[in-house]
Amino acid sequence: MVDNDSDVVKEKGKYSPGLALYRFIIDSLPSAVLTVNADLKITGFNPWAEKVTGYSAKEALGQYCGEILQGGRCHAHCPLRTVLNGHRAVSLVETTIVSKWGETIPVRMNTAGLFDDNDHLIGGVESFQDISRLKSLEREKDNLISMLAHDMKSSLTIIGGFALRLLKKARQIDDEKKNKYLGIIKNESSKLESLINDFLEFSRLQTGRLKLNFSATSLDKELMEISDSYQVKASQSGLKLELQNEKELSIIDADASQIRRVFTNLLDNAIKFSKKQGTITITTKETAENVIVKVKDEGIGIARNELPYIFDSFHRGKGAEKKEGFGLGLAGVKAIVEGHGGRVIVKNEPVKGSVFTVVLPKVKDTIK
Repeated sequence: MVDNDSDVVKEKGKYSPGLALYRFIIDSLPSAVLTVNADLKITGFNPWAEKVTGYSAKEALGQYCGEILQGGRCHAHCPLRTVLNGHRAVSLVETTIVSKWGETIPVRMNTAGLFDDNDHLIGGVESFQDISRLKSLEREKDNLISMLAHDMKSSLTIIGGFALRLLKKARQIDDEKKNKYLGIIKNESSKLESLINDFLEFSRLQTGRLKLNFSATSLDKELMEISDSYQVKASQSGLKLELQNEKELSIIDADASQIRRVFTNLLDNAIKFSKKQGTITITTKETAENVIVKVKDEGIGIARNELPYIFDSFHRGKGAEKKEGFGLGLAGVKAIVEGHGGRVIVKNEPVKGSVFTVVLPKVKDTIK
């Protein structure tokens, strides 16, 4: 699939039937595939490559592959360059690429050379699959084990300890201490209940069992009500909350209650990690197809190496160890937004905090 017509090998003035079949097969593969010429410029970009990267074939063709993929191995250990230099015929690696929207995507990549009928190297072909879900499940398993070992065991140990004390020394403990112990038991059992409820809710979101009820929704109305309700909470934390939405937004097709959860979770997160005297800003804009909402804080920020995992369930980054919560809020945000056919992106601004961008389609479209 040396895809551009100008680059296609011709036989006696006609396109090769074999090459046409080759192009058809590559375009039909459920895997992202791109081809390059000897200068590493993209000559072919199939529909799955468009889906994974966010770039259209029109945008990608003629560009250096490194400019489009921004891969983790593009500079030091470029798989395509290795193939074209003849060091290896095929390479299979796990690496990352960066999508058009700035998302870091883990991929499994295969690379091989393209040869003409005389076995002359004319370019390279690279196929890659998004393994975000696989990597996320691996991390979630590790995080779940860590969480069970720490959070649940901690609460159960406290509950068991005070319950045993009440059973063994009931006659020696006055009513004031009994009430204190029972209060501790109640608080710890509430933590466990909250964790279990959050986990079950997230599980329903991930498996699609939580149905979204789509209807005409005014994001302006929802954001104004949320902003008003969070003014006191922000003020109590020494923060300023601003909603900047001067232009009226279009009505979108969405589940209003779940969209509220998205932005309350983002605001809870911003308040939790913001520095005192900082400002949390909500800004809105829209394009022909989408409504875009940004939640920006002036907090502690997110470590660069944690950005790819920030939406994993049970992930708690540096600085979150002493904060309340189980690391399920942002995972829920991602599941709800993607259930609407949208996407959520996080960017870190050094010393300035982080920015969460929620992109929601105006018309329901859950096909990813």
